[in-house]
Amino acid sequence: MASSVQATTAEENKTAGVIFLAENAKKANIVTTASGLQYEVLTKGTGAKNPEATDTVTVHYAGTTLDGKEFDSSYKRGEPTSFPLNRVIAGWTEGLQLMTEGAKYRFYIPSNLAYGERGAGRDIQANAALIFDVELLKIK
Repeated sequence: MASSVQATTAEENKTAGVIFLAENAKKANIVTTASGLQYEVLTKGTGAKNPEATDTVTVHYAGTTLDGKEFDSSYKRGEPTSFPLNRVIAGWTEGLQLMTEGAKYRFYIPSNLAYGERGAGRDIQANAALIFDVELLKIK
């Protein structure tokens, strides 16, 4: 999961993401969507429907940078989080709509479907590709 590339600038981050995702796409268990989002199914869901972008979902998740540094985790906080699906990064909005309740996926999100050129705080640099393990607990 970790990348040997230690990117420090926005352009280096973008290049590192492109290289990582190109290599990752070659793995048998990785699915790449038309937008460039990559995912793998860790646990199949037991739910009967997929959420729509206008639904509110409850999830557990952990997010890391390509070098394996965890920047956020609902697991570590000890409680899941809920949000309207159309109010998060595009990679989450797209990816969660592929899931059913009970599913756990790993998303490999290119920078343009994450925080893009603006980054997010000190832990997510500009143009960073991100990795999230996401467990869909409930669709409201």
